[in-house]
Amino acid sequence: MTIQTNQTTPHASWSPVTTRRGEVTRWSRTIIPTLRDAPAEATTPSHQLLLRAGYIRQVAAGVYDYLPLAWRSLRKVSEIIREEMNAAGGSELLMPALAPIELFEETGRAQDYGDDLFRLEDRHGRRTALGPTHEEVITDFLRHAVTSYRQLPLTLYQIQTKFRDEPRPRAGLLRCREFIMKDAYSFHLTVDGPGGLNDAYDAMYRAYCNVFRRCGLDFTVVEAESGPIGGSASHEFMVNCETGEDTILRCPETGYAANVEKCEIGERPWSFESGAGVQPVTLQKHHTPDMPGIDIVAGHLRVTPAGMLKTLVLQPAAGVNSGGVKWVLAIVRGDHEVNLGKVRDAVGFKVALGDEKAARQAGFAIGYVSPRAARGTPNCMLVVDPDAAQGASAWATGADEPDHHVTGFVWSRDCPDNPASAGYVKVADIRNAQVGDPSPRCTGARLVAQRGLETGHIFKLGSKYSVAMGFSVMDESQVRQPVIMGCYGIGVSRTMAACVEMSHDENGIIWPAALAPYHAEIVLMKPDEPVHAALAERLAGDLADAGLDVLIDDREERPGVKFKDADLIGMPVRLTIGQKALDAGGVEFKPRADEGKGEVVGLDLVVGRCLASLAR
Repeated sequence: MTIQTNQTTPHASWSPVTTRRGEVTRWSRTIIPTLRDAPAEATTPSHQLLLRAGYIRQVAAGVYDYLPLAWRSLRKVSEIIREEMNAAGGSELLMPALAPIELFEETGRAQDYGDDLFRLEDRHGRRTALGPTHEEVITDFLRHAVTSYRQLPLTLYQIQTKFRDEPRPRAGLLRCREFIMKDAYSFHLTVDGPGGLNDAYDAMYRAYCNVFRRCGLDFTVVEAESGPIGGSASHEFMVNCETGEDTILRCPETGYAANVEKCEIGERPWSFESGAGVQPVTLQKHHTPDMPGIDIVAGHLRVTPAGMLKTLVLQPAAGVNSGGVKWVLAIVRGDHEVNLGKVRDAVGFKVALGDEKAARQAGFAIGYVSPRAARGTPNCMLVVDPDAAQGASAWATGADEPDHHVTGFVWSRDCPDNPASAGYVKVADIRNAQVGDPSPRCTGARLVAQRGLETGHIFKLGSKYSVAMGFSVMDESQVRQPVIMGCYGIGVSRTMAACVEMSHDENGIIWPAALAPYHAEIVLMKPDEPVHAALAERLAGDLADAGLDVLIDDREERPGVKFKDADLIGMPVRLTIGQKALDAGGVEFKPRADEGKGEVVGLDLVVGRCLASLAR
């Protein structure tokens, strides 16, 4: 399978579940605490509307009750996920939320997660953590349960509550401390070939596309960095919406898409040579004390940030083989940001920000470092972004002296020994991409931006966790091999919230049929009128027989209140039983997504019209 990362997927069609009878619920027998106004702290559409429509209630910062309507939607998301995961070869289990902290320490994630990991201590002094994901727990189980290659490949998944101690919970279900997630883990002896990691990864990719299509979501698949989970190849599944918290960069010609951390930049010409006809400039030193930030320094030097060189002092990450390199200086233009993942790819090993004390002892004037510092430092490598490797420009940069910068820096003169041929210099794409950068997939095209919300993420973990935790098996040749892993997550509660971000108007939520708590809402204008009540029961029964879930609004409320609440909670179809429509021979039929008034539909045609509308 060739993975496509350029697919923007429209809403999927829906069909009823004909193998079961739909459910009928009366408003008076459940609880839907609608609000006229959202709390002031709710700023995103999903946070406002899920609170106002009575789907969720805040218990504490980043912790919510899922009320009956929300729980119905979450169950529908979960069932779609289960069906697709099972079809892709997964087997469901359930692991505990609480895990010994020693498991996280084995892999180093106790340190990697830092304060985001919920840590507890029981009455016996045993340290535990609430799982943000379950790589360690599943690996610990399988390293004892799997002893032979004949038991692989294997894919296991769960749908469970996860915990992360977010420093600033916000946006309702989009950034909270307790959330529902599907996490899956695959185990293999090989990467390629039948039963290898690539097979499972491709199957998960297809399953995820099916899940989000079936949910009725408009989404884009983007290349991504792996983050604290680790691994190599990685894709995010982003719901397209204007209020999305993530920026996606996309090639408008080829559809290539990636997040800012991963997005490649097309070829950019560079040269360290000054070139013929370039006027010589003088290197001048300037006193720049107490000037935090590159913008302030640039203003003082009367240059722009784009006319400065920014130097970041990096070190090989702990435990990696750097081939003897002790320091890496990453150089980008002053208006650009260094991308550590790209630096890693350029130098061939993982890097981290340099320890400031050690860097100063090595001779680096932190905050004032220039490219020249690489030549005077043993075992130091210089990595330069093409936009900064422009020899025809005179740059401002640090002076390698505290509280001082220089202007007039020229590569060919001030970094002696042609840096393009020097062994300690590499030129590579090492910065975050921006709108307007050259597309990496189409010459002449420029990257454009769109907004999205991450709802799914898949990773090729490799042997990161199995090596750390000693999970290996005998292969066919009776040689013990570390098990190769993949990891695949979908935010279940986040998917519900992302759907609301994507699909709403000024009056409330507009659910796609697949995720709607109920497919149709029957509004009784006069619930105490026996003929009307009997008709509602009969109509609800006919709809349920067709596989639809039905909510009957039987409250003793004014029609205006009921109509506003119907728009707010967002069921796909509203059927109003009132005397005027009955006199015309039917009920009022109105799809939630349609503007204007509804139309009268004959009683014998209502079920068919509902099914046709839901399948649009």
